[in-house]
Amino acid sequence: MPETGSKYRYLYGPVPSRRLGRSLGIDLVPYKICSYNCTYCQLGETTNLTIERRPYTPASDIIAELECWMREDGDADYLTLSGSGEPTLNSEIGQVIEFVRSHTEIPIALITNGTLLWDSDLRAEIHDLDLIVPSLDAALEDIWLQVDRPAEGLDLQQIIDGIAQARRGCRGRMWLEVLLVAGVSDSDEHLAALRHAIDQIGPDLVQI
Repeated sequence: MPETGSKYRYLYGPVPSRRLGRSLGIDLVPYKICSYNCTYCQLGETTNLTIERRPYTPASDIIAELECWMREDGDADYLTLSGSGEPTLNSEIGQVIEFVRSHTEIPIALITNGTLLWDSDLRAEIHDLDLIVPSLDAALEDIWLQVDRPAEGLDLQQIIDGIAQARRGCRGRMWLEVLLVAGVSDSDEHLAALRHAIDQIGPDLVQI
C-alpha cells in the first residue's frame, strides 16, 4: 500500500524484497477489497468480501502514475501487481500489463491469492507475466473455510484447478506460496492433501 506522503497513490517503492530484489508495487484494488478474509492477514479484516471483477481502480489512473515513474525513475528489478486487496479483482489488470510490457523490459510479477485463476478471461489477461505467485493455504475444505474464510461462490477444487491451468498457460514462472497454521493446517492428513494439490499444479517453486 502506498506510504503516506508519497506522490503516488497507486505505486509504492521500489522496496527491497527478499524474493524479487527492488520491487515497485502496483496497487490495483482499494484497501481490503478481497475474495478472502484470511485469519492471518496483516491488513486486518476484509471490509468488502467479493468475487466480482470490476475496474475498482481505473487502469488509466494507474498508467498515468507509471508513465510519471518511468520518466523520473524507472529503475526496479520487478514491477509487482499486488496491493491492498486481491489484484485480480481489477477487471482492467490486462490493460496495465499491456502498458508495462510495451513500455519497459522490467519483468512483471503478480502476487495473488489464486481464487480467480479458474476464470479463462483472467488467465488470458495475465498469460504474458514473467512470474505468478499464487497462494494455496489449504487443500481440504474444512481447513480452507477456517483459515481463508472465502467469499460466497468460491470452490476450493475449482481454485486448485484454476491455479494448475494458469501454470500451464503462463509463459513465465510460477512460485506457489503455502502458509501453514500450527495446530490447524499442519496435520499429516492435510499435508498429504497439499502435496497432491501441489503435484497437480506443478509450480516451479514452493515457498512455505
